[in-house]
Amino acid sequence: MIEDQIKNIIKPAVLEARAYHVPDSNDLVKLDAMENPYVWPDEIKTAWSDYMKQAELNRYPDASTSELREKIAATLSLPDGTAMMFGNGSDELIQIILLALNNNSNVVMAPEPGFVMYRLLSTLLELDYVGVPINEDFSLNLPLMLEKIKEKQPAVIFIAWPNNPTGNMFDQESIETIIKAAPGLVVIDEAYHVFAQKSMMSYVQKYSNVLLMRTLSKLGLAGLRLGILFGAPEWISELEKLRLPYNIGTLNQLSANFIIQNISLLEQQAEQIRSDRSFVFETLSNIDGVEAWPSEANFILFKVTHKDANDVHGELLKNKILIKNLHGAHPLLDNCLRVTIGTREENELFLSALKEIMGI
Repeated sequence: MIEDQIKNIIKPAVLEARAYHVPDSNDLVKLDAMENPYVWPDEIKTAWSDYMKQAELNRYPDASTSELREKIAATLSLPDGTAMMFGNGSDELIQIILLALNNNSNVVMAPEPGFVMYRLLSTLLELDYVGVPINEDFSLNLPLMLEKIKEKQPAVIFIAWPNNPTGNMFDQESIETIIKAAPGLVVIDEAYHVFAQKSMMSYVQKYSNVLLMRTLSKLGLAGLRLGILFGAPEWISELEKLRLPYNIGTLNQLSANFIIQNISLLEQQAEQIRSDRSFVFETLSNIDGVEAWPSEANFILFKVTHKDANDVHGELLKNKILIKNLHGAHPLLDNCLRVTIGTREENELFLSALKEIMGI
């Protein structure tokens, strides 16, 4: 009986979908989700706790996020005329953009392999998603992208820069060519910009069809779920109509306001992660049977060449180390795994376990 009711009420796209799976990480060395592994020093925690005492939890949050908006604009030195909108993580911002599409322009495009939410949310919203394969060296296949743009006339193109899960940065001139060829929006997703230390923020002002996304999650505030969309005021004002009121809670706003005043701490942590990334990449590259790719993000993609990735992933779990198994996600990711850069101790534990598994 209930199965029939579900089929009658729930749309087919949802029935056919799989929920996004987040594995249990209790008691594990957690290197699967691109989080900053460092906690705040005790003095920062104490100052934050004192700061949070001003929260009035009996009241709704500041719907306009006015103080946070001012602090971020000042910190980033945004180009004149750049508006911003906050989301409950970048996922909500992606969803809002997709919800805004009209029935005459419902094609969504992205290079693949890429961030899975572009495809997942497009599918759930019953949009026409087009994934364009990148080259074997993980560079953009510009001729194919341009061909698909001309053929499909996408309303939105998402480009992750650096790309997830490959970790590389697509050629900027190629992205600019795509922007010029696109009939609709191009959304540049800079979730990992703090590790790449490069940005295309100026393109928001240079091109009227460009939006740019960032998140505080990778910087060290994954628990806040705070994404930011930058763009021309004309675009942002339309998308704001789809943002649910009070989507950024009081505690999240206050925490973000506080840490922006202490942003140097997170920048120091990011510098340490970049340094450790070099160490992990060099070590992986010297393990027989492992092929690792350089990364501009806080993770490294690697392939095991004479073992099964599923087996390696399972053996690491037995050693209480959780990384991301990407085997089967895309043909270019066959036998591939992705590891987040952790603390020096966590990195050593992972590398030591992997060497043992690989017979080194």
